[in-house]
Amino acid sequence: MLTLIGIFLLNFMMKFADRLIGKGIPFLTILELIVYNLAWMLVLVIPMAVLVATIMAFGNMAQQNEIAILKASGVSLYKTMFPPFLASIFLAIFLIWFNNYVYPNANHAARILMYDISRTKPAVSLVPGVISDEIPNYSILARKINNRSNKLYKLTIYDRSNFDRMTIITAREGKIYFNKSQSKLFLDLYNGEIHISSTSSNNDYKKFTFSRHKVSLPADQFSLRQTTDLTRGDRELGAAEMQMIVDSLQILNKKYHDEIDELTKAKLLNVKRNYRINSKNKFRILMAVTDNLNVAKSYFRTPFLRLEANQQRINRYEVEIHKKYAIPIASIIFILIGAPLGTMLRKGGYGVAAGVSLLFFLIYWAFLIGGEKLADRSLLSPFLGIWSANIVLGIFGIYLTSKSAKERIILDFSFVTKLFRRKRKDENT
Repeated sequence: MLTLIGIFLLNFMMKFADRLIGKGIPFLTILELIVYNLAWMLVLVIPMAVLVATIMAFGNMAQQNEIAILKASGVSLYKTMFPPFLASIFLAIFLIWFNNYVYPNANHAARILMYDISRTKPAVSLVPGVISDEIPNYSILARKINNRSNKLYKLTIYDRSNFDRMTIITAREGKIYFNKSQSKLFLDLYNGEIHISSTSSNNDYKKFTFSRHKVSLPADQFSLRQTTDLTRGDRELGAAEMQMIVDSLQILNKKYHDEIDELTKAKLLNVKRNYRINSKNKFRILMAVTDNLNVAKSYFRTPFLRLEANQQRINRYEVEIHKKYAIPIASIIFILIGAPLGTMLRKGGYGVAAGVSLLFFLIYWAFLIGGEKLADRSLLSPFLGIWSANIVLGIFGIYLTSKSAKERIILDFSFVTKLFRRKRKDENT
């Protein structure tokens, strides 16, 4: 588990190091952020660690002929698997509790901490020498950045907010900061030029020089400003809270369905009324029906859009609810796969266990991520989208366990080493 957490931590640091380290942020604050992010790492790592550890344990026992001795003594593989299987059940219960109470609060705390960093260090998202396009209609290039003082040097700002003209601002230095409400991002610029050119005419060009100039930019889309909405998202809530939201959204959906039914009845009545009035004139009936259909389109558009948006939100919450239970249950399923695989491999080394486990991790996460995407787009039910990985691997694990308990099967990968030896001989000759 510690080894796998180390891998996840390394990946986390590679992703966020350039935004946190050397930016004037205290070491304890970075450490606190890492601790909060350990929550989601634990959720993913524990089931993976169960599979690796099980393959190692049973592989080591098989390598030393302990499994064969136990079978000869009348102890079946099922009885040998019972203690780790029971432990995995307790581990799954712990993870379910962790997913519902610790994990959401840790995610929320991490988001608040990033929000606090963004308030004091708005330059954290900028990289020296790289154009930032995170603010709509604006591009910012700073050749040098002092993250301790939020000062920028050798600045170039491309302003495309006005379609009729292109504005380019250059400055020797500047300072970046938010206003009190965090709704605007200000740039205090010193010793620079403003170049304004018309997009429709090549002859319309203006140039201004300034010793000090202030630029106001929208901060809504700024990368770290997105955390200013401190209402909890789907990954910052427990299953009970999300289920309450899903119930309220389903009530709203029922209301929209009723609204659509009433509109449908009203439009049908209009069609019947027009048919009675114009029963002898087929052309007028056709025109009346067409008019009613066109009007109905505009009426039905709003409730249908609301239904679609609500259903997407419901799917997103239901996906997260199922994930809080499906991932912990994977710990139990990986025991069913790991124990028979260990006895077949007859190798207890970490390298062999990790290598074989990687295949099943890839299968599991491919099912999980693919199912989540399909469920979010309403192409698959949230239950099937999230639980399909557990169902498929669970069936495979039961089959593997029963097969291994009845027969003595050995998986031999010596052909791989022989293949490499042949290649080396061919290269030498």
